[in-house]
Amino acid sequence: MSLNKRDQKHLWHPLTQHKMTKDHLAIKSAKGIYLYDEQGHKYIDAISSWYTCVYGHCHPQVVKKVTDQVSQLDQVVFAGFTHEPAVELSEKLMEILPSNQQKIFFSDNGSTTVDIAMKMSLQYHFNQGKKKLRIIAFENAFHGDTFGAMSVSGLDVYNGPFEDVVLNIDRISVPNDANLKDVINAFTAIVETDEVACFVFEPLVQGANCMRMHKAEHLDMLIEIAQKNDVICVADEVMTGFGKTGSIFAADELQNKPDIMCLSKALTAGMVPMGLTTCTQKIYDAFYADEIAKGFFHGHTYSANPITCAAAIASIELIQSDEIQQGIKMINQNHLIFADKLRNHSKVENIRVKGVILAIDLNISIDRYGKDRNVIFNYFMDKGIYLRPLGNTLYIVPPYIMQEEQLNFIYEEIFRYIYEA
Repeated sequence: MSLNKRDQKHLWHPLTQHKMTKDHLAIKSAKGIYLYDEQGHKYIDAISSWYTCVYGHCHPQVVKKVTDQVSQLDQVVFAGFTHEPAVELSEKLMEILPSNQQKIFFSDNGSTTVDIAMKMSLQYHFNQGKKKLRIIAFENAFHGDTFGAMSVSGLDVYNGPFEDVVLNIDRISVPNDANLKDVINAFTAIVETDEVACFVFEPLVQGANCMRMHKAEHLDMLIEIAQKNDVICVADEVMTGFGKTGSIFAADELQNKPDIMCLSKALTAGMVPMGLTTCTQKIYDAFYADEIAKGFFHGHTYSANPITCAAAIASIELIQSDEIQQGIKMINQNHLIFADKLRNHSKVENIRVKGVILAIDLNISIDRYGKDRNVIFNYFMDKGIYLRPLGNTLYIVPPYIMQEEQLNFIYEEIFRYIYEA
């Protein structure tokens, strides 16, 4: 029986309407920037497998670190125990995180990091005898699929069946030059009620919202207003973290630093799943008490798994290396050059670049997960390029080890598609 027949028998794939999608391409191996299928065809992974494998697949430095750890300590409960990989990871994180971040809490994926951040924020106020239950988030945000993260998300395709059971969220528009005054006024009016626990946001780039970008100075204004009103600011850096925006974290470009940060995806170089919620000493101190009930009673079985910690340690060593930093700069420079070539093309509605992220909105109407979107997906797969368009938006988030020749090949095929479409 073929692999696809076996796949169809029991497996339920994410973000898939199976009646409309019969076959899934079987990937046998991956190395560097390439995915290889069972027939030996290779595909450039132009989105780093959902922004995870940013140093390429199976990077030898990550593989060695993980392999060494596997034979020494595989798993131990993190409630009541500790271990060297977790401690070393915390120390390495403090070298690269914004200086106000002092504590890290382990979980196992990006959605849970956001749930944890929201629970921390709510209990932070509760532990001080304050009833602050409102939460603010941007329109059209995406923070994950668990109920808390889904609540602060605003994309109907994900939330539609659950609108009556998710948390009530105060939504504001993403600020831009045209609406800045109105957004600030609306935001201020909400936070001055003294009922808001936290403000949750994707800093600088909204990933699932077609890579929509906003300015650091505008976000800084909102953070300043929030923090003056004792509102916890939560930066969801699950997508943006570890180099995507050009700096190690998008928060590095902010003058006003978030109180809590959410990390996952590239944290472990795409090797194994892990999530981290980091916070300031002030947040932590609100839980530090003689009363057991004031502790943070949240835990995951695989919290601080030693193998995932080892992968994260290797990932941090890589993001700090000159080779990777130069790769990020080279990709950004080439994106900007290509964007200039396309900017006035009649079939391009908008084009934007931030760090290694390049997003192109086409002058066509396409359903986000419909048939036409699959036509675009298949076009590039036939050319040996794995892209995953969001509606009419083509975007690239390539591994930092990609070379100019490979980037140019992607650009040429995008240009050819736009020209022929």
